[in-house]
Amino acid sequence: MSSTTLTDWAYPLAESLLSEPLPRRWAHSQGVAERARTIASILGSDADLMEAAAVLHDIGYSPDLAKTGFHPLDGARYLRDVARADERLVCLVAHHSCAWMEAEARGMRDELEGEFSRELPHLADALCYCDMNTTPDGAPTNPVDRVNEITGRYGPDSLIGKFIRRAEPEILACTARVVERLSAAKRQPM
Repeated sequence: MSSTTLTDWAYPLAESLLSEPLPRRWAHSQGVAERARTIASILGSDADLMEAAAVLHDIGYSPDLAKTGFHPLDGARYLRDVARADERLVCLVAHHSCAWMEAEARGMRDELEGEFSRELPHLADALCYCDMNTTPDGAPTNPVDRVNEITGRYGPDSLIGKFIRRAEPEILACTARVVERLSAAKRQPM
C-alpha cells in the first residue's frame, strides 16, 4: 500500500498544466491550497481531499484542457477522463465557487449537473472560501475584494462580471459558514 496522498499526486499534475502557460494562475492555485491548509482543522479526514481540490481547481484554464471555455467543466472532465481522479475530487473541481451559476449563464448548467454531482455542502463551502480568499497572485485577501477584483478584470458587463456579482451573496455566505465552523472549533475544549 502506497503512502502517497491525493495532495502528493495533485501538486505535480497542477504544476505541469499551469506553471508554464499560466504562471499567475499557478500562483493563485498554490495560494488556494495554502488557504486549504489553514482550515484543515475543520475538515478532518477530508483535509487532503480539500488541498488537492484547491491546487487543481483551475486546471481547466490550461490551454491543453480548455475545450468548452468553461474551466470547471473542462478541468473536471480531464480529471475524470484522463487522470482518472477520485470522484469526490472531480466533483469539487466541477462545482467550485458557485460554478453552477456561471454554467447557467453559459447555458451549460444541465451539462455540468448531468455529468457531475455536487459534493457535500461543507466541502463546497470550504473550497469556495479558499478560492475567494486568494488573490490572482496567491496572496490572502477577502471575498469582497476578490469579487471586486474579478469584476474589474473581466468588466462589469461581461459574462464573468455579471456571474460573479450574482454569486457574491452565496460566496459571502460560504465564507461566513466556514468562518463560523473555524470559530466553533476554536471554542471546543481540547
